[in-house]
Amino acid sequence: KQWFQRRVREAVVSTQSTGAEEFSKRNVKMIALSCDSVESHVGWTEDIKKYSGGKFSYPIIDDTSRTLAVELGMLDADEKDAAGLPLTARAVFIVGPDKKLKLSILYPATTGRNFDELLRVIDSLQLTAYKKVATPANWQSGGECMVLPSVTGDVAKELFPDMRVEELPSGKGYMRFTPQPQ
Repeated sequence: KQWFQRRVREAVVSTQSTGAEEFSKRNVKMIALSCDSVESHVGWTEDIKKYSGGKFSYPIIDDTSRTLAVELGMLDADEKDAAGLPLTARAVFIVGPDKKLKLSILYPATTGRNFDELLRVIDSLQLTAYKKVATPANWQSGGECMVLPSVTGDVAKELFPDMRVEELPSGKGYMRFTPQPQ
């Protein structure tokens, strides 16, 4: 089981390494937290470089004491290592430029992360931080956005000339869609 956990982790981190340029394009800095020692990372990163085509471009924090993992709620109580200690879960935290938590996802230790989804969320967070829109369910970059309810009629028409209002049985015009602002 421990071998399986390490293989899953190496595959996930290798995927991160391979996709690091996508995060970099979005001005996102990646960092990893591991309950393994710095010494173990030396050999481990070589495996990752081999698996990912020679890339490993972000720091790993040594948390062998599990202090940060406990503080951040990153332990999976259902999955234990050989010593009976809870494994760290596959946690993702996205912190904005304002140093505030924007998103946290906690995957079970046995489940890999979906990096396409993380990039989609980052695109949405960056877009909605500067434009007066929200992204609807299943939104993809370049897709239609919703105009925020706080943007009043005339201002909405000025900001979003191609805005359309969805006809609803209630007669309320709060479902306002616009092409993604640039």
